[in-house]
Amino acid sequence: MTRPTAVGPPGYTETLPCEPETARRARRLVSAALNTWGIAELVDPGALIVSELVGNAVRHTSCRLVRVSVRRVTDDLVRIGVTDKSRALPNMDLVAGGDETGRGLVLVDALSHRWGYDEMRWGKTVWAELVVPVCRPCGCCPKTNWRTSPIQSCASNWPYPAAPRTESPSAPCA
Repeated sequence: MTRPTAVGPPGYTETLPCEPETARRARRLVSAALNTWGIAELVDPGALIVSELVGNAVRHTSCRLVRVSVRRVTDDLVRIGVTDKSRALPNMDLVAGGDETGRGLVLVDALSHRWGYDEMRWGKTVWAELVVPVCRPCGCCPKTNWRTSPIQSCASNWPYPAAPRTESPSAPCA
């Protein structure tokens, strides 16, 4: 069962069986969270990252369960994590051109802002962070009052109507 976090930054977690089919459910969890937060442009990299992290847990641990989490750490940062009860730490190895495996963390590294792991007495969480794209002056950001531009319209990302321009286009969206 997917649960929103009750305290701390907004997020969703789900405990799932440690098996290959779990990657599909983990991708759906990431997609639902990112769409809920209005940052659908991060769904593809987020889904690929969580697939690789779940795949690594399935392949390299003997755990029965994994916990998948998606957290909005700050307004501009999302953290995707997979927790298991194995103390074996992730290792980004160099792979030869003909190798069919071993590229998961290389891919996570390429797609994420940064990645890492948190060790615990009983296991670890491997995580990757995605940066939320900066607002553009297109009228869709609730933190600005720019008019929607037909060239840069992204109103489908935000459920807020465009308002008359009251700030300069160089003003930050923060």
